[in-house]
Amino acid sequence: MKKVLLCALVALPMLGGCVISVNDGEADAQWGSSDWQKQQRDNREYITNLDLNSAAMTVKDALGTPDFSESFSHQGETYQVLFYATQSVKSDGKISKNECTPLVFKSGRLVSIGDSAYQALVSNL
Repeated sequence: MKKVLLCALVALPMLGGCVISVNDGEADAQWGSSDWQKQQRDNREYITNLDLNSAAMTVKDALGTPDFSESFSHQGETYQVLFYATQSVKSDGKISKNECTPLVFKSGRLVSIGDSAYQALVSNL
């Protein structure tokens, strides 16, 4: 009995503490079976009508939390890339980056839209 109690006391601090979540480049979809199609259609429509130089905060207010985001500095400029789901073929409950459209912001202003613009920027880092 003493051994069990001792083991429990030793293990207790290890059971509490932090939880680390690791993903493999996929985000959980936050909507039901047909809602994801409407959400992605709405995202595409909004993104299609975006003007370059739009403020990042305006876009986030309209589209909500991005499915993925990245931030980095390059040659003294701050970049933020927001990825919004726009092109899933079927819902498997996960969103991957290849199902998203990247929006690239430089110093808080939209400078490019789409994967080819994002890849060109990343390849120059």
